[in-house]
Amino acid sequence: MFAVLMYVFVIRPQQVQQRRRNEMLASLKAGDRIVTMGGLVGDITQVRDSSVTLKIADRVEVEVMKTGIGWKKE
Repeated sequence: MFAVLMYVFVIRPQQVQQRRRNEMLASLKAGDRIVTMGGLVGDITQVRDSSVTLKIADRVEVEVMKTGIGWKKE
């Protein structure tokens, strides 16, 4: 019984959250506005396999690992 409750309340929600995050990271494209885990907000200018180039100000671009991306800003 305890194992079933752990699955329903802990494991399953984590799986759903991880799937959504992976889908979001896979769908990133140039022009998307994102927020990093560190709080930087910017527009993606280039997408690579494991990183993106993020424009955070005029003439200021930084490379951010995809694992450091928090969410897409709509």
